[in-house]
Amino acid sequence: MDISKYFQRYTLIPVVVKSKDTGKILNIGFMSRESLQKTIDTGYVWYCSRSSHKLWKKSIESAQRLVSIYADCDNDSLLIKVHQTGLACHKGKSSCFHKRIWPSNEQ
Repeated sequence: MDISKYFQRYTLIPVVVKSKDTGKILNIGFMSRESLQKTIDTGYVWYCSRSSHKLWKKSIESAQRLVSIYADCDNDSLLIKVHQTGLACHKGKSSCFHKRIWPSNEQ
């Protein structure tokens, strides 16, 4: 699989991570060519830090096992479906998207 087409414009691309089991958006991260290849090779999601450009992945207690990868229409961002083990958010939540900002009262 040639992954270079996803990095034509940027060295890091945004990745939306979604639970295959619940359908919930778990987190957003960034991938480099190397982290995408490592994700494909290992079957676990690897990210690339925007500040240090070092590869990292969630801990064993919060593992994200790869199910599928989708590219957007411009080939510059990805949607990755995973089987999530444990909590996805480092703040102790199941998703990083747990703080509603609008509307203040759900209707």
